[in-house]
Amino acid sequence: MGELIVSLLPVVLGVVLSPLAIMALVAVLVSRRARANGIAYLLGWLVGLAGLLVLFLWVFRAVAVHEQFEPPLWVPVVRLLLGVFLTSAAVWVYRKGRARIAAMAAASSPREVVAASPQLPGWLHSVESFRPGRTFLLGLALFVLNPVDASCAVIAALDISLADVGPAATVAVTVAFVILGALPIAAPVLYVVARGVSAQPALDRLRTWIAGNTHILNAAMLLVIGVLQLDKAVSALV
Repeated sequence: MGELIVSLLPVVLGVVLSPLAIMALVAVLVSRRARANGIAYLLGWLVGLAGLLVLFLWVFRAVAVHEQFEPPLWVPVVRLLLGVFLTSAAVWVYRKGRARIAAMAAASSPREVVAASPQLPGWLHSVESFRPGRTFLLGLALFVLNPVDASCAVIAALDISLADVGPAATVAVTVAFVILGALPIAAPVLYVVARGVSAQPALDRLRTWIAGNTHILNAAMLLVIGVLQLDKAVSALV
């Protein structure tokens, strides 16, 4: 079980380094209903992460992938497709980040600096008026509808299904994956619940750091996960 958990760490990091989800959370935590909405957002993220992971664990168990001495052909094909997608996403994320930084460096007026600076998607500006129910759906959607996060959940479910572990270990690893994947959302929420409005400066610093650095970290993690999946796919196909 320990080896399985270690093998899943790169996939967990792919979930943890989700800049849009964290920036959306910061927007939620500076809204008027920060505590209630923050908890609702966390619950939505947990339901999305756990629900998608459990769903694909059920799918892979239904097709009896864990009972195969040699995994069926579609397993390496799925890994191959996910690997290509994630490595392509890594290149796109890195190039987009470099282009934004270059535009900021070349800016010669305040207007150009503002235009080049990272901005939250326009729809996130309406978070201020969200109630907990809608914020719950936001947290849920930002995991389930994010192709990178969803891919990480599929990879984790596939690796757990193929591992030679019993039902109890499967449950333990699944719970550990969900807890680790929720930490970057849970930590700011608990901080705001404990500190209230005094948490604002720290949230602003977090948002600034994410905007300036996450493209490098995210690209690196996507590349690592993608290359690992490609390696497993090629090893199984040749």
